[in-house]
Amino acid sequence: MATYETELHTGGGGRQPDEPLSISITNRESVVPENGAPSTGTTVTWSGDQGNGSVTFFDEGTRFEGTAQFPGEGPVGYRGQLTE
Repeated sequence: MATYETELHTGGGGRQPDEPLSISITNRESVVPENGAPSTGTTVTWSGDQGNGSVTFFDEGTRFEGTAQFPGEGPVGYRGQLTE
């Protein structure tokens, strides 16, 4: 599992901190290992009642960039930095 400090970018409003994102995905192989970060180029997309988004990981999984949309809000830029 990897945990990221996140920021939202709302255009004219600049960047603002958001809640941490924790991610772990396994199937036959680990996409995001239980004890690590996703590899560069990994893209994760989610959709559900709590919102949706899509992010791509860079720099050996130490950061991601993408978009997110939460209930009752418009889409925003979404980025994160791996916590240690």
